[in-house]
Amino acid sequence: MAGGRCGPQLTALLAAWIAAVAATAGPEEAALPPEQSRVQPMTASNWTLVMEGEWMLKFYAPWCPSCQQTDSEWEAFAKNGEILQISVGKVDVIQEPGLSGRFFVTTLPAFFHAKDGIFRRYRGPGIFEDLQNYILEKKWQSVEPLTGWKSPASLTMSGMAGLFSISGKIWHLHNYFTVTLGIPAWCSYVFFVIATLVFGLFMGLVLVVISECFYVPLPRHLSERSAKHTQLITELPLFIQRIFLFLPSIEQNRRSEEAHRAEQLQDAEEEKDDSNEEENKDSLVDDEEEKEDLGDEDEAEEEEEEDNLAAGVDEERSEANDQGPPGEDGVTREEVEPEEAEEGISEQPCPADTEVVEDSLRQRKSQHADKGL
Repeated sequence: MAGGRCGPQLTALLAAWIAAVAATAGPEEAALPPEQSRVQPMTASNWTLVMEGEWMLKFYAPWCPSCQQTDSEWEAFAKNGEILQISVGKVDVIQEPGLSGRFFVTTLPAFFHAKDGIFRRYRGPGIFEDLQNYILEKKWQSVEPLTGWKSPASLTMSGMAGLFSISGKIWHLHNYFTVTLGIPAWCSYVFFVIATLVFGLFMGLVLVVISECFYVPLPRHLSERSAKHTQLITELPLFIQRIFLFLPSIEQNRRSEEAHRAEQLQDAEEEKDDSNEEENKDSLVDDEEEKEDLGDEDEAEEEEEEDNLAAGVDEERSEANDQGPPGEDGVTREEVEPEEAEEGISEQPCPADTEVVEDSLRQRKSQHADKGL
């Protein structure tokens, strides 16, 4: 009986001890804070922190699958930030559209490196090892920085941030109309169109009021001049219209003048060609006349030479025939006659010489005939 009673008592004591241990351990575990993220969220109010020191920024969206895949790698990279002596931040483009416009983010995820206010775009994979090597090996030095109007700190990108902020607020308002209030989307679009028109009219009215407030009445002579200026301004469209109407006629006149000039040039060229042809013809006629004159002179010279040759031959023949009269002494006559006959034969021209002369005359005549042709 005693043993049976001790069993339940031991069981009860063990259960009470376990409950006490659990009660003491529970508050200690609850007191341990969860592991805090080393990634610093960046907003429009604290983004200027990246202008000092070395930073790595990540632009993401909660709905982006690629951004979700790199979250763990980014957290591991941030844990080693103290070792690498670098700060790590992230920007939610849904909550901070102004920062996405300032950095001109067009793809997600987007990574940027900042060193003392100089920004560079990191285009490598969002893996811990690559990010660590990018910082340790200083690969960012080989990347072209965002300078000038592309720099996030420039006035241009500040205006871009304002435009993105306005577009983000309009998008949030559209979601409020369509999701929260359940208004159809086309009604939201109509509302924004009407709001744009009203805002434009209101801004125009404000500008008119401002101009009236700063308007100073002009003296009479200046007002007359301004009236003339306004008249000129009103007549300016009519003047421009007349100019446009007058332009085709000017173009036609220009074309007609060009055609007339072309005709004159063509006529001048034709006259030059005609004059050149006439001059060529005259020169050819003169050359032919000169050739004919030269041929006539040559013929006259040849005839004179022929006449001279013929006269020489006749004289020689007459001298041969008119030898001395027969003398008294017949013996001496007979002795002298053979000697004179021999001398006459030697003095008479040879038929071969006359033939050579005649051939030379014929050749000259043929040459003069060829020149005449």
